[in-house]
Amino acid sequence: MYEIAPCDGKQTWELGDRGEAAIIREMQKSPDVSEGSWNFYYITMLRDPVSRYLSEWKHVQRGATWKTSLHMCDGRSPTPDELPTCYPGDDWSGVSLREFMDCTYNLANNRQVRMLADLSLVGCYNLTFMNESERNAILLQSAKSNLKNMAFFGLTEFQRKTQFLFERTFNLKFISPFTQFNITRASNVEINEGARRRIEELNFLDVQLYEYAKDLFQQRYHRTKQLERQRDRQRRRGERRLQRDHRGHRWPKQEGNPEGAVTEDYNSQVDVQEHCSQKASGRLDRKEALIGRLSFI
Repeated sequence: MYEIAPCDGKQTWELGDRGEAAIIREMQKSPDVSEGSWNFYYITMLRDPVSRYLSEWKHVQRGATWKTSLHMCDGRSPTPDELPTCYPGDDWSGVSLREFMDCTYNLANNRQVRMLADLSLVGCYNLTFMNESERNAILLQSAKSNLKNMAFFGLTEFQRKTQFLFERTFNLKFISPFTQFNITRASNVEINEGARRRIEELNFLDVQLYEYAKDLFQQRYHRTKQLERQRDRQRRRGERRLQRDHRGHRWPKQEGNPEGAVTEDYNSQVDVQEHCSQKASGRLDRKEALIGRLSFI
């Protein structure tokens, strides 16, 4: 179960498996969210479609369901005809991968596109609202647009880069580095090439979205790295400039005096030394000695 929380933490909205646009409209209607008081950052994580699909299958196989999700869209839930169930009982425990793939109404298919897209653009769950190819094109474009406009998104296959982007985007620092776990429930599933191709076909929109997301992610990562290097160079130049200024302040150059000329301060010291010598030899009266000391000071 996913949640969206405002920065002040006053209220959260359960996302379930509803689309991003649907939950935003629900948030806008909330009495706790007045106009002009929004303080939200929209973020998400994407995963390789095949790995994500296999992970959800294993999750459902263990008895997980989304029966409490209302799938609200444009103010209503889908009818049973619009969204039939894949199993008759309380859950789908023990479902085989073939059975999981054979259900044409399985919401695991292209889940990432559906959850990022604005379903109201295609009539929500009403598949007769427009032809399938037009529906798919609109959903994919909507998902891409929403992803691009998010403040941040990460990819589970690139944990360290995801951490880097998150920290630079929000000026935060995690206590410990992210760990890349390549051994997951999905990775432990052995499937043949035919099954893999079938999963890719069932999730062809997610596959296209993920390719787009990887390219956009790498662009953001390299751009952020480039900006950080530029800031580091500027910082180092500033530090060197301060060091030069500091050295110049400690050893100021005497302007207006040619090289090798005797400075005024040095002349004063020489005059004092001469006065002191004269006093020592008895040729300097008390008043003149006082003037000499003041000149030195």
